Amino acid sequence: MLKDLFTSAHFPPNKSSEIRIQRNRTRSVLLRAGNLVSNSRNELKGVNARVYDKGMYGFASANEISGEAIDHTVKCAGDNAHFLGERVHLNANNLPAIKKGEREPDSKMLDLPQKVYIDYLNELNSIIEKRYKNLLSNTLRVSCDSMEKIIRTSDGMNAHLVAPRSYVYVVLMAESKSGAPVDIFKALGGSGTFDEHFTSPELLIEELDTLYEKLMKKAEGVHADAGKKTCVLSGELTGMLSHEAVGHTVEADLVLGGSVARNLLNKQVASELVNMVDYAHTALGKPAPLPIYVDDEGVEAKDALLIENGILRTYMVNRDLGSKLGIEPAGNARAYSFRDEPLIRMRNTAIVPGDSKIEDMISSIDDGYYLLSSGNGQADMTGEFMFGITEGYEIKNGKIGRALLETTVSGIAFEMLKTVSMVGDTMHWNSSGYCGKKQMISVGLGGPAIKCEISIGGR
Repeated sequence: MLKDLFTSAHFPPNKSSEIRIQRNRTRSVLLRAGNLVSNSRNELKGVNARVYDKGMYGFASANEISGEAIDHTVKCAGDNAHFLGERVHLNANNLPAIKKGEREPDSKMLDLPQKVYIDYLNELNSIIEKRYKNLLSNTLRVSCDSMEKIIRTSDGMNAHLVAPRSYVYVVLMAESKSGAPVDIFKALGGSGTFDEHFTSPELLIEELDTLYEKLMKKAEGVHADAGKKTCVLSGELTGMLSHEAVGHTVEADLVLGGSVARNLLNKQVASELVNMVDYAHTALGKPAPLPIYVDDEGVEAKDALLIENGILRTYMVNRDLGSKLGIEPAGNARAYSFRDEPLIRMRNTAIVPGDSKIEDMISSIDDGYYLLSSGNGQADMTGEFMFGITEGYEIKNGKIGRALLETTVSGIAFEMLKTVSMVGDTMHWNSSGYCGKKQMISVGLGGPAIKCEISIGGR
């Protein structure tokens, strides 16, 4: 077993150190209009070590997994740390000790042949072509990735972690009443292996029927009226807002880099109805979409309460910045591959559900919008954001009206969150994408529907 390679590894004395063996697998197949346009399999594996000396980290990695590679990376990481420490002269104490522990994987690494994915998509494409006659085209993609990490620290944490994800992405395209193409997108799947989520394409028919119905409504859609509007944002959009426009601003490395949250700790940043948590592995009594039990520094993961009743309560930290800021690390240090050092990253970031029913939220609005899905978005360290809206509907006199053509929403997160007047009671999660902060890494994001004031684009 891979972890048996650790038996001969020796950490530098009296220094906080980590060793991580890691294997990443990605499997992908893409069909467009029934044609196979992409078919790929990738694997990336190796070992790294990191040593903390006089306030500086030394890091080294090797693209092989062996006892010799472990010994070499530990030595190189220690030499690098000593070199930096002697020149920067921080003379910081060693990091506070972390909890000892053992963790065995509760998921499996499964490697199916590409033919399984290709056959599945071909069957799915046949269903779509026979069932939905008004389509211009469809795009189908299987994406399966998995990370296996074996982590050992000088503090006594030994963890073997396996995290697979499997998704089928569906894009349906039709012609709008103006003659322009419109499309709609759905990601199906989640944490786990492909065989756990997808046994027969026939089982997706109900989801596909709903998606097709929404597309037909969008083909008859109208443009939104631009301006600041009262809107209900779905849990999907609430999750994107939580991650992009709030979560990044409260990552400690970005806080110290000048984010808007730098001077907002223990201050009102949202309505009293808003609570936000970066969940580790369990959320509201159920597994989080991307469970993290131990991070890549060997810290046992726990939830980070970011906003409590509208008050910003903490930042997400790693061991180093946690020690400097007086914040206990909660397991937010994560790396994409064996070549990467851990960065402060989100896990499963979400607004906590409230007690409002979606029907009551919609019926409380005379003239506004119900916004459900986003195809893209961006935010900066001021909390200013802009998200593309790919599915939405008018709200007229408390009832759902016509579908919208694509539009945008924008604002400043901590200002917009202060306008939240209702928080839904149903949680929505999404873990189908990646966060691109320096390294790509999988994340979960979510929340309930919220009623708020937000700026929406027009024609």
